[in-house]
Amino acid sequence: MATFILWLLLFLVSWPLALLVLVLYPLVWLLLLPFRLVGIACEGVFSLLGGLLRLPGRLLKGPQRA
Repeated sequence: MATFILWLLLFLVSWPLALLVLVLYPLVWLLLLPFRLVGIACEGVFSLLGGLLRLPGRLLKGPQRA
């Protein structure tokens, strides 16, 4: 919603620039998509490593009571 309001403000100030942004936005999104996928993969790897590092402590702590 905020992006749309910003685009409307840009449209009021300079409609040719707003139309250019409207055309280029999907292209920029497609260019940035591989970086998002790499970020998701790295987050998964770091979560896995964190879980593996904490596993011995969780095993030594014993079962949790609710």
